[in-house]
Amino acid sequence: MEQIDPFKLFGEVFEEAAATGMVEPNSMALATADAEGRPSVRIVLMKGFDERGFVFYTNLHSRKGSQLAANPHAALCFYWQAINRQVRVEGDVVPVSAEEADEYFASRARGSQIGAWASQQSRQLADREELLDAVHSTEQRFEGHPVPRPAHWSGFRLIPNRIEFWTAGEFRLHHRLLFERDEQGGWRSSKLYP
Repeated sequence: MEQIDPFKLFGEVFEEAAATGMVEPNSMALATADAEGRPSVRIVLMKGFDERGFVFYTNLHSRKGSQLAANPHAALCFYWQAINRQVRVEGDVVPVSAEEADEYFASRARGSQIGAWASQQSRQLADREELLDAVHSTEQRFEGHPVPRPAHWSGFRLIPNRIEFWTAGEFRLHHRLLFERDEQGGWRSSKLYP
């Protein structure tokens, strides 16, 4: 029997979801935990994937950035209701290279680049005016110049050791296909009861 590549399978499912026209099919729930194991989850956008893993970007001083610095393990969950599919991913998290972060930052809209400098993500905000003032000040600072990537803003790659594909089934008899990383770095697959 031919070995299934979980990244190839993910790409096929992702393309199927994107073809429905849904907004941001790359949105995913990202679960992290602090040094004491207290979990936290939020929706972020996947900005790339390949056989090395799944990439997302953030302010390194944000809650998720701090948690990943203290506990570099995470889980992702993609759910595409339009096609009745879900993919869950668990693994270790490593920083992307400075070159990757620079390249992605340069591709962002200028307003998003400004926002990365202006926002002290996850910190207390007195009122909306405080944020808008920071945005205005940052716009003035970089007026007429490219906006460089701030040192506190970069990306992470989740390197999976477990990927599960779920497809809805009639009478809740769902289909579950699990891939787990083996000792040689390959993948072994198994089916799970729903």
